[in-house]
Formats: sequence, C-alpha cells, structure tokens
Amino acid sequence: MNSSPQVAQTWFAGRQLQRLTPLIMLGLLAGLCGCGNSSGSFAETVHVTTFAKSSKGKYTQPDSITFNADSVFVGYGNGVSTTGSDGKSSTVVQYTKSGKKVTTFKVKGHNDGLKIDPATGLLWAMQNEDANPNLVIIDVTTGTQTVYTFGVNPCGGGYDDIVFDGGKVFVSCSNPANNPNTGAAIVSVTLAGTTATVTPVLMGNASAVNKVTGKTVTLNLQDPDSMILDPSGVLVLDSQADSELIFITNPDSPGQTVKVLPITFFGTPTQLDDTVFPTSPVGTILVADRDGETVYAIQGSSFPTSGSGFSATGSTVSQLNLATGALSVVVNGLVSSHGMAFIPR
Repeated sequence: MNSSPQVAQTWFAGRQLQRLTPLIMLGLLAGLCGCGNSSGSFAETVHVTTFAKSSKGKYTQPDSITFNADSVFVGYGNGVSTTGSDGKSSTVVQYTKSGKKVTTFKVKGHNDGLKIDPATGLLWAMQNEDANPNLVIIDVTTGTQTVYTFGVNPCGGGYDDIVFDGGKVFVSCSNPANNPNTGAAIVSVTLAGTTATVTPVLMGNASAVNKVTGKTVTLNLQDPDSMILDPSGVLVLDSQADSELIFITNPDSPGQTVKVLPITFFGTPTQLDDTVFPTSPVGTILVADRDGETVYAIQGSSFPTSGSGFSATGSTVSQLNLATGALSVVVNGLVSSHGMAFIPR
C-alpha cells in the first residue's frame, strides 16, 4: 500500500479497538455503543489495496463507480466544468474486476452519475450536475453512444445520480435555484427519441419523519446528490450540504413515504457523499479518492448486512448507524472520498 495518502482503518469488536497492520495510523471510532451494525460488533479486519489510479494527461479525478457481472466502470471528471461551459469531456474507464483497464469512453461535459441499467446492460452517464445537463447512454459492448437532452430543470440546476427501480428511473435534481427549495429534489425520467422528459417525484420542501426523533419536519434540500436503493428497496438520497440522508419508500406511488436521517460525527452535523449497503458479508467496497487520484478496494469477509451502511466522508470512509445517523471512521488518510460501490463475492 502506498505511503501517500496514508490509509488507516479501525473496526471494533464489542467495545475493544483493534490496531490493524500494516497501518500507519488508527482511524477514529465514533460509535462504541453499537454504532456499526445492529449486533453492535464487527470483528473482521479488512484489507485495503489500490484498485486503479488516474492517468496523467489522459484521465483524472475519479468519482462515480458502477459495475456489471464482468467489469467495473469509473467516471473521471478531468477537471471539467460542472456546468459543461468549457466544452470539455470526462472519461469513463472500464476495468476488469481485478482493476485491469479494458477501454475508455469519452462523454461531453462533467460526468457525475454513472449506473448500469440492469434490464438492458446499458451504461447511463449523467453530465453537468450544476447546469445544462445531458445524458449519454453507452452500449459497452459496441461502444455506441446516444446523447439525450433535457427540457427545463424543475429545480433550476442540473442532474446528478441515477437509480433504476423496476421499470422506473429516478434522478437526483441537484443545485437548486431557490432557498427554501420549492422545486424537485428527485425526478423520474422517460426517454423518447433523443429527449429525456422528467416528472417530479420528491419535492425539496416535502414533509418527512425524522428517523431519530419521530417528529414530522419540513425538508429544505439544498444539495440533492448521490442516490442508491438499500437492500429492502428503499430509495436513499444524500442531501450532501444539509448533512442528511432521505429515505423514500414506494417512490412515485400513492403510498410514497419519506423519512430523514441527520448525519453526525461526535454530535456534529457532517457531510457525506456516496453511501453503500453491503448485500453480502464477503465483498469489496470500492471508493474513489477523487483528489488523491486513486480508487481503493476495501476487502472484507464479515461486512454487516443490516443496521448500517458505509459512507464517503471527506478524508475518510465511515460506517453509518442507520438508527442514529452517527458515523464511525473505518478508513482515514484519503484526500477526498466520493464515489463508492459494494461488490459482493
């Protein structure tokens, strides 16, 4: 493992810290009261390795990560404007599951959202999260790309992450124009020709039940960002600057319900980026250290599959208690963690 950045990790077994080797420094531990998984213990040490690195002059700033049965795809932002105003392109790199580069795809604009459509196997790449968004759908077998354009954005900014849920496609509606945010925070997307049409699903000022207090609150989502389906099929949205995760059950249906989880570290509101939920005790968390120009693989054999998630939290990767919103650092010493994916084995 490289000496720079210094990556450190701490898991807890019961209430005892374990110093793991070969590590340079201990990660902080915020939740000695069962902040990790629902059983309150996680005794497995994990192994951190380098999965992939940027290529100077070719592709830099790794961020979004997705995968299919054979490959891993990483979106490299290349320092491109998040509004696409500079006319430059991002690079999507296809790797084998072991981190060997297969090929690259260029997409015009700043790539942020990147997901495989499980129904078709096509790769959806969303560009320009702050304004002027476009969607590129890539056939990863032939390399064929189709570019889709959007109409007026119902939040005033751009689009960010993508989630496939059955026959529906949801997209986070980022960089809202108003505070309070009375526009959409999540939209559904339908395609016709080369046009992407959106319909609001969750408003930025929706009512939600606070998961910690049980009280009903009015949201003001100023930074809708990453999204994922949790193992039970609940749509989870990260409102990054608001230090909140939003949980939407039965999205885009008459039975839609919304809960909000404030995110804290030692009681202080804390921003996070991607969150993943292990679906198997054995697997790998891939995390993009954007400004460290590296994608790391965090491998383990007893990941908790309920009660917690794992989140990109700046210079760290942290375990997240889904009941309290408290974070406990697992891996530290990164420069700027962003995109994540959990690959079961």
